[in-house]
Amino acid sequence: EEEWAIKLREDLASALEREEEWAKAAHTLAGIDLDTGTRNLDPIYKLSKHIKIAMLFLEDDDPVNAEVYIKKASALISLCKDPAQELQYKTCYARVLDAKRRFVDAALRYYELSCAGARVQQIDNDDMENALNQAITCTILAAAGPQRSRMLATIYKDERAERLDVYPFVERVYLERILRREEVEKFAQTLRPHQRATLPDGSTVLQRAVMQHNLLAASKLYNNISLQELGSLLGVTPDKAEGMAADMILEGRLVGLVDQVDGSIRFDDQQEALHLWDTQIQGACNKLNDIISI
Repeated sequence: EEEWAIKLREDLASALEREEEWAKAAHTLAGIDLDTGTRNLDPIYKLSKHIKIAMLFLEDDDPVNAEVYIKKASALISLCKDPAQELQYKTCYARVLDAKRRFVDAALRYYELSCAGARVQQIDNDDMENALNQAITCTILAAAGPQRSRMLATIYKDERAERLDVYPFVERVYLERILRREEVEKFAQTLRPHQRATLPDGSTVLQRAVMQHNLLAASKLYNNISLQELGSLLGVTPDKAEGMAADMILEGRLVGLVDQVDGSIRFDDQQEALHLWDTQIQGACNKLNDIISI
């Protein structure tokens, strides 16, 4: 009886999927008791259903439920010996991370997929190129910082990336150039709907990423800059520029000091700061030696 009920749900889910009723299809499959049923289900069957449910939720723009099921699949993926199913799992996981705006993690997963063609026959060149493009998109959308920089370096040095239309933009990002509005708008046209989402402060994911990038780029160009000028450079108010700089400094993603009295920000080179610290220590030691000599 349980086997008959499972077959009925599978057939109904397939019919709903053909009608593009993604959520209904996902919930229909999710109704199969994969964990506590009286029938001892094959782990690979469970894995395939968890992946399928996650993918259906993704089609319905529901990354929260998709993540629940892809995590269930994660507990079983080590048992998988089928390269095609493993590829499906990795693709789905990358899409979940992307949809949840965990862009650095998603970029890494997409990049791994783009390199999988040599090992997995089921992935063709177009799929690998698409995965590489998605890795680039997620890297650019990620919050500025060391992880994003490492991912950018990997992509920039990948010979395959040079053949992509987006490469000139990648190069400017990697070389920490100030990004111009027209090139940002051109890149924005390649984004998926969830990547264009508006954040609580009213900006988009891309606008936030570009502002953080341009702030880091400005730190390479200027020793110090007024908050008024910085705001103009970033296309925001001086207060917003100050807040973003303060957050990045606090999180260790930018080396600098905000002077609220002077209304400016000083960008300190890490090596210069260490050199200054060494000089101060040396000075203190010399004074101590002078005292001891007396």
